[in-house]
Amino acid sequence: MDKQFLVTKSNYFIMNSSYDLSLEEQKIILTLASMVQPDDEEFKSYKFKINEFMDLLGVNTKTKYTSIPKITKELMKKVFEIHEGKKLIQIAWLSSAVYEKGSGYVELTFSPYLKPYMLKLNTMFTQYKLANILSMKSKYSPRIYEILKCNEFKKQKSIQIDLKDLRKLVKSENIYPLFADFKRKIIMQSQKELKKLTDISFDFEEIKTGRKVTSLKFHIHANKSIRVNEKVSVNRDIEEDKYIDKIKNIMDGHDITSLDAKKIYDSAKGDMEIISKVYNHFKNKKVENFIGAMISMVKPGTFQEPIYNAPKNKFNNYEQRSYDYDELEKKLLGVK
Repeated sequence: MDKQFLVTKSNYFIMNSSYDLSLEEQKIILTLASMVQPDDEEFKSYKFKINEFMDLLGVNTKTKYTSIPKITKELMKKVFEIHEGKKLIQIAWLSSAVYEKGSGYVELTFSPYLKPYMLKLNTMFTQYKLANILSMKSKYSPRIYEILKCNEFKKQKSIQIDLKDLRKLVKSENIYPLFADFKRKIIMQSQKELKKLTDISFDFEEIKTGRKVTSLKFHIHANKSIRVNEKVSVNRDIEEDKYIDKIKNIMDGHDITSLDAKKIYDSAKGDMEIISKVYNHFKNKKVENFIGAMISMVKPGTFQEPIYNAPKNKFNNYEQRSYDYDELEKKLLGVK
């Protein structure tokens, strides 16, 4: 367990789920999420040393060994909702929490119903370091951070959200009914914490219908004063470092981070040739989530170079099947 571990969630999950968790409960869930590996087929039981776990969460109490069971028991009662078209899906966060007296450890397991939103994600997902949220004091800040983080890749780096929808996303429909209080207690408090603690910051505009504020437009900025995303969070040997640097040189026109290069390298299983081919195919195209596209398409067996006007010989002197490669790419990348 490490503050540099990565939390990965699908963008759909972030923008279509509604839940009400305390700050401690959110930190437990996000710490657990950071232990899920990109290649995991199923959720595992993740074991925490209670002493380290409480330190990581910033909880300093002599009753820590009795506090955690109480927190996880309450957490297992929390059911949240995801909207998928006409479906309303109600899910509990955890399927189990196991303690062994005297061991100093707790084992937690995510509900298997969360698999589509946290496992085997190839496109349209958000990834960030756990360190971004662990020092937050407001329970609304982690949600505001995730909502903005999953929209950071957009060209204009902005998002407009209806005020009713935003209240629903942060589960504050019946809290601070006056907009002035909602703005001060939730939006501006989150603004301060994100600027101080995370890799992004934001400004916002109030959009009015008549005299009433009906939506907020957030402008998202990279927070250069915070360095939580500079280092790759996993150990790399010297040979792998060379390849990471090569990938960054190949893609110098996109100014990618070492972390992005590492994701691409891992997805390609170290095949530099396919990485170069996919990049050459994409570099002059407009791709909304370039890094996500690269990660998806460099997987072994996924990308095939389009062959146009190939000369015919006795082996291919027949009418070949035609492909719409732009449409094929959209399907592979999950773009509608």
